[in-house]
Amino acid sequence: MEICKARIDSVYNGSAVDGKGLRCVVFFTGCNMRCGFCHNPETWTEKGNEVTLDDLVSKIRRYKSYIKNGGVTLSGGEPFLQADFCKQLIKALHAEGIDSVIIETNGLICDKDLIKQCDGVRLDVKNQDRAVDGRVLDFLRYCCESGKDVTLTNVLVPSLNDTPQKLDIIKNLKNTYPCIKELKFLAFRKLCESKYARLNLPFPYERYPEGCKSDLDRAYAYVGIR
Repeated sequence: MEICKARIDSVYNGSAVDGKGLRCVVFFTGCNMRCGFCHNPETWTEKGNEVTLDDLVSKIRRYKSYIKNGGVTLSGGEPFLQADFCKQLIKALHAEGIDSVIIETNGLICDKDLIKQCDGVRLDVKNQDRAVDGRVLDFLRYCCESGKDVTLTNVLVPSLNDTPQKLDIIKNLKNTYPCIKELKFLAFRKLCESKYARLNLPFPYERYPEGCKSDLDRAYAYVGIR
C-alpha cells in the first residue's frame, strides 16, 4: 500500500490570526498564484519537506492541549493542490478529536470532497481581480450549497485595491453569498521583504505604502461593517 505523503514548508504552532482561537498551521508548498503581497514566497515551489501522513499527525498531536480552543489550519502555498493528502489529514485529525480543521485558499480549485470534509474556509480575495473569476464564484456557491462557513479575507494595499470600485466587489460578495459569515481586511505589510531578498526575487509591491488601522477602518465603514 502506498504511503500517503505531502510536501510542506513548515508547521507553526500558536497562531492567533489564522482562524478562531490558537491554531496549529501547516504551510503546504506549491502555489498556483504569485501574489505581489505574499508573505510566504518560499512556498511557491514544490520543494519543501516531504512528510508522511502519520508523521504529520504525530507532530500535530503533541499540540492538542495547546490548541484545544482553536484547531488546525491548512495553509500555504495552496493546500488544494495537494487535496488528496489534505482529505486524509482532516480525517485523521478528526479521529484524534481535533474538530476544527479549516483551509486557507485562493478559491481557484473547487474540490468538492475537500470542501465537504473541512470545518471551514478562509478565502482570500486577491486584489479583487480574482473575485469575479468564475472559479472563485463556483467555489463560493458550493460552500453555500454544502453549508460550509467562509471567512472572506482581503489584504488591503493602499492606492491599489482600496478604492470604492474595488471595495464594492468585496461588499457585493459579502451580500450575495450567505456562506460568508465574516469579512476581515488585512493591512498590507512589508515584513516579508527579507524573504524575497534571500530568495533572490524582486518584491513586486515595494512601491506601495504599508497599510494602517485607519485604512482598515475606512474599508470596514464602506462595506457597512463596524
